[in-house]
Amino acid sequence: MKFQENIALSQFSNYRIGGPAKFFFEAKDADEIAEAIGIARKRGLDFFILGGGTNLLIKDSGFDGLVLKPNLNFLEADGEIVRAGAGVLMSDFLEFAIKKGLSGLEWAGGLPGTLGGAIRGNAGAFNGEIKDAVSEVLSFDAKNMEYVTRKNSDCRFAYRSSVFKEKNGEEIILSAVLSLKSGDPRKIAEVVKEKINYRLARHPMEHPNIGSIFKNVSVAQINADITQINADTIRVHPRSNPRKSAFTAPVKIDPFPVVPAAYLISEAGLKGVSSGGAMVSPKHPNFIVNMLGATAEDVKSLIELVKSEVKRRFDVSLEEEIMQV
Repeated sequence: MKFQENIALSQFSNYRIGGPAKFFFEAKDADEIAEAIGIARKRGLDFFILGGGTNLLIKDSGFDGLVLKPNLNFLEADGEIVRAGAGVLMSDFLEFAIKKGLSGLEWAGGLPGTLGGAIRGNAGAFNGEIKDAVSEVLSFDAKNMEYVTRKNSDCRFAYRSSVFKEKNGEEIILSAVLSLKSGDPRKIAEVVKEKINYRLARHPMEHPNIGSIFKNVSVAQINADITQINADTIRVHPRSNPRKSAFTAPVKIDPFPVVPAAYLISEAGLKGVSSGGAMVSPKHPNFIVNMLGATAEDVKSLIELVKSEVKRRFDVSLEEEIMQV
């Protein structure tokens, strides 16, 4: 097994940002992943798993270790049960589901990235989450050098999180079994297209981006007194800092009541604010887009600015959804 050297990671990033990997290897099956991890361990190399290059900000200096890209792209259906490799793009999975007349993931229409990445971060939208379809996940425990099969309940799925995300790369998703439902292919395709169009209309897909930067804010976790005005609006009275003024905020179900991070960022007056080649998108302010040759440092400076201003303005702490390496 031979690793490539000094491979530019920007070519694998949706952001088109990132320096070189000292070592790089694309694995075609689970055995190659295990072997590559074993070699990295023996050499004392750090490693990280590169999926679809979404939800990932890669440093300008690159990665001083092994970047392992699993190309596990198989898709198999047995009735309503689908077995798929972690490297399958969500767009390809949905095309497969439409052809087979399988319903349950229509909410993911237009979702970038791979199935493995979606499971790791428990991706969700439009009141749906990937955890609702996952029955079983096969992974590789890089610490103990063994394969692990987890049932849904063992994956510790939470809001934009899972046991795989908690372990921060020590447990690598290889494949998954998903349980879907039979449906009309035409209706499934219509709903998928509707979600794709929604994202195209409201998200800045015309510029390089890595999706939502921040998690939406759970109403239950806001340290304030909450007054329900109606089903879609609340009044927030900061408790921890009485000097802060009360404010109204929209609420959506995601899949529990949340205040959209985009709303807080917009109300903090940060739409269109830029740093170097990066900009807080005027179209959807929870996206930071690469407008003109942005660096990772440009993006990081905007992340810190947004967190600081939202905290100052609303006494709300935003939590990043993306991973930084």
